[in-house]
Order: sequence, then C-alpha cells, then structure tokens
Amino acid sequence: MTTETQQNAPKAQDIKILVADESHERYVDTILSTIEEAAKVRGTGIAKRTHEYVATKMREAKAVIALAGDRFAGFSYIETWGNKQYVTTSGLIVHPDFRGLGVAKSIKDMTFTLARTRWPHAKIFSLTSGAAVMTMNTQLGYKPVTFGDLTDDESFWNGCEGCINVDVLHRTGRKYCICTAMLYDPEAHLPAKIPQDVIERINRLEGRITNSQELRD
Repeated sequence: MTTETQQNAPKAQDIKILVADESHERYVDTILSTIEEAAKVRGTGIAKRTHEYVATKMREAKAVIALAGDRFAGFSYIETWGNKQYVTTSGLIVHPDFRGLGVAKSIKDMTFTLARTRWPHAKIFSLTSGAAVMTMNTQLGYKPVTFGDLTDDESFWNGCEGCINVDVLHRTGRKYCICTAMLYDPEAHLPAKIPQDVIERINRLEGRITNSQELRD
C-alpha cells in the first residue's frame, strides 16, 4: 500500500453513526445493492426488501446509517412483530470500503439501543448465518433459541420467502433453517428483586445515617 493510499484510506473516527431520516433516502439503492452483493459472496440468502420499505424505515426513525462524509458506510433497520412484542434489528451491512473499522459493531450497538429505548419490554431477536453477528449478539446478551421461541407473526415469516434457502424452512415445518435464531429477553436481564423487608431495613438505616449526620452538623 502506497503512502498516498494509506492517507486516503477511511478511518474509524471519520465515520458517523446516525438514526436515519428522510434525508438519507438517496442512499437506499446503494444499501440494497450492497446487501445483495454481500449475500452473493457469502452464498447465503436474504429477505429481499424494496426501496420504499427501507425508505419508510428511515422516515419512521427505525433505521441506523453510517456515513463517512457523504459516502455510505453501513446500515441496519428495525422491524416490530406481534403487536410490538417482538423486535428485530435486521439488514446489517457494511460497505466493503469500510470493513475492518468496527462499523458493524457501532451500528449494531446503536440499533439495539434504539430498539430498547422505543420498545423496552419487547423481546429482540435475530436470525443470522453470520459468525460476526452471532458474536455481537452474544455480547449484547442474546441467547441461542429455537425457532419456536420467536414470533409467530406470519408477516415476519413471509419475509423469508425471498431467501434462497426457504425450501429448508418449509421442509422442517419452520422448526429450523440455515440461520441461527438468537433472542434478547428483557425480562431475563432484570436485576434481582430485593425483598420488601430488606428495602424497609435499608430505608431505616439510611434514615439513621441522615439523622446522625444532621446531629453532627
């Protein structure tokens, strides 16, 4: 690599991770083509999305985009299912020019935080065949589950019809496929409950400490 090439190479600090809005619709076709090309390279299937579908996610603040100036660097979006009891962060993609800079992790963290903020009681799940995504999911607290633990919303499963591996899903009665199912259950991450008598004891102790401090003052 020449010195000039090194100087022009993208740097992580130059990339901004943003919640997308309508102003980012101009990147949609690039996003879709990048996702399609990545799937061809991996030899895996994808649930195909239209231009309008992705643009709507942007307008509804359900998408995260990474930009290096005006250049597209990465993307992901959020979907809700089962009356918003289940949420997925989907379509995670990083443009080849920006891989190896931690962009995928930054996007994943942002979409996860956005989902947890907007739907704090929803279960967040992922269907993925990518080892890197599985690792990121694990770091965020996702656990491997069976397909039966995911939403039964038919709208979600209809999205798999555009995948080249959908025949596997059909043959197994939707019990498993090429992808691995992972789930983040907010109820499993609640802090341990403190018994009421212990809380009352703590309150009494704190009250005594306060009174003692007032007496010393």
